[in-house]
Amino acid sequence: MKNLVLIVAIGKNNEIGYNNDLIWRFKEDLQYFRNATMRHYIVMGQKTYHSLPPSLVGRKYIVISETKIKDESVITFDSLDKFLSFAKKTKDLIWVVGGGMIYTQLLPHCDKMILTEIDATSKADVFFPQFDKSKWNIEIGELQTSPEGVEYRRNIYTKK
Repeated sequence: MKNLVLIVAIGKNNEIGYNNDLIWRFKEDLQYFRNATMRHYIVMGQKTYHSLPPSLVGRKYIVISETKIKDESVITFDSLDKFLSFAKKTKDLIWVVGGGMIYTQLLPHCDKMILTEIDATSKADVFFPQFDKSKWNIEIGELQTSPEGVEYRRNIYTKK
């Protein structure tokens, strides 16, 4: 789907999270996430929803979970099929923001991914799914270095 864009920061072993929290917190990358997702839908699983700050101002939350979210401002879909039906009907951009299961379920439906690929490893309990890079065009981003000395690139993948 053209309106479904996946965004994530991943380590060398596809690690993305540990103890229901982000592993990678680079100020510039978090600012990019903020600017990219502002005024758009962000879709996530229940664990990711509960790990976020009380409200990322300027975004419309969608949670895919069998458990209804009590916050009235959050749209909850109790199945992937119901969410996909919604996503097909809307022209609005929807950013896929995690966690691991949501990335796995929605990756086949995304035409674009923005992956901050980090040249480091970390202890993790949540991983980004393996995917066939030969099925994607890759726009290689500029090499950047975090204040901690970790190198990373923000690469844009577009489905062939």
